[in-house]
Parts: sequence; structure tokens; C-alpha cells
Amino acid sequence: MNQVRESKTYEGGCHCGAVRFQVIVDKHEAMNCNCSICRKKGFLHLIVPREKFTLLQGKEVLTTYTFNTQIAKHTFCRICGIHSFYRPRSHPNSIDVNIHCLDEDILSRFKVKFFDGVNWEESIKKI
Repeated sequence: MNQVRESKTYEGGCHCGAVRFQVIVDKHEAMNCNCSICRKKGFLHLIVPREKFTLLQGKEVLTTYTFNTQIAKHTFCRICGIHSFYRPRSHPNSIDVNIHCLDEDILSRFKVKFFDGVNWEESIKKI
């Protein structure tokens, strides 16, 4: 693992390219959640403050899915269906970026921690 220790700017987007974003990462840590939706989407979480995230294009092709508490806003491209980022229930004033949707193969730059989303109520207290 070559974890990056300084701030770095990355760009990313959905599969078809209609949605593009930029994110400034100060802490190269991600979470792998085992809850029902994250497991099915293959989402690898990078939670950043809203001011560190910029939607560059594609607002008009984004659609949102909500369930359960309705707090999380699962946005995705309505053209290709990729979930590049969303507003998480755990940090509703932040943006959660799927690091699999960043342009570069950068997984080795991150420390990935497990999050037990199946037991969300108990686990959320730990982050």
C-alpha cells in the first residue's frame, strides 16, 4: 500500500462520461461497507466535506434513489446507471464518492477500513 499523506485533487465520473466531478482528498482513507445497497453497488466510500467536491458536468442526467430513513440520497447517472457519489446517511452534510469511479487506478493510495453496515446503528458510533 502506497497511502498518500498530502492533499490531492482527483477527477472522476460515471461510465458513459455524462457525469464528471472533481474531489480534493485530504485523508486517503476509504470504507468498505457490507450493507445491502453498498454490497450490491460495489461502492467503496470516500466521505469528503461538500466544499471539497465539485460537480463539473451532468447535473441534468442525475437521478436519486432513497429508501428507509430517506436521509441518504443515492444519486446515479440515468444513462449508464453508475453511482459515482451520493449524500450519505452517516454524514448528511458531506459527499460520499465511490473511489472506483475516480479516473486513475488509485486504490493502492488508500487505507481501506471495513464498516459493518449490516449492523448500522451499532457501527455508526465507531466512525
